[in-house]
Amino acid sequence: MYKVVLLRHGESPFNKANRFCGWTDVGLTAKGQAEAESAARAFKKGKYSFNYIFESILKRSWQTTKLATVGVKEKGCKVVKDWRLNERHYGDLQGRNKAEIRAKFGDKQFMLWRRGYSVRPPKITKDNPTYNNVYSNPKYQGIKIPLTESLADVVKRTVPFWQKEIIPQIKAGKKVLISAHGNSLRALVKHLDKLSVKEITALNLPTGIPLVYKLDKNFKPIRHYYLGDLKKVQAAIDKVKNQGKK
Repeated sequence: MYKVVLLRHGESPFNKANRFCGWTDVGLTAKGQAEAESAARAFKKGKYSFNYIFESILKRSWQTTKLATVGVKEKGCKVVKDWRLNERHYGDLQGRNKAEIRAKFGDKQFMLWRRGYSVRPPKITKDNPTYNNVYSNPKYQGIKIPLTESLADVVKRTVPFWQKEIIPQIKAGKKVLISAHGNSLRALVKHLDKLSVKEITALNLPTGIPLVYKLDKNFKPIRHYYLGDLKKVQAAIDKVKNQGKK
């Protein structure tokens, strides 16, 4: 039996302001830092430790990793940063307030852009307030940055990364943590649990709460569970679900 832990980054300023973030490179709020520290306490309580960590190249991901692995990162732990674990690129929605987008375009279009599996938002333009933050960022040098993505596009980059880069480390006995984002992790969950388009559309992952997967020898899920109080987990899931309503 194998085990892997998924962790969505803690709250960012864009989460707090109810804005689409995508590839915009922002850090954590004070609450986001506290969520990451809470994850560290959960790891310690459950006697977890890690010697191989995968994270995106976005600041809110690696800041979460740094705080969440205090006291549980083993000596010589290898940390791999890769853009394929980045959040979904929300195109020209990046930086926009979700409630305002919903009010302007209506519930149906808003949900298609936010949760439609194969629906891409409009492509980002140079007038977008987040454009320079992304396209002038030196960390993306050599990366063909998309102009927009659907969740299906994210699946196409995260699942091969899982198969080629992450599975071999788990198979080799490494204790693996994947610290990433709502949509890159949803893409992995869709693959692991063989979720339908309808099922993945309804799935919401909370910020800062570790999600543990136990896998069989063929890397098929045996069970999965959050490390935390069930009521608090559900409240955090509901908060994500309700984004854009106010």
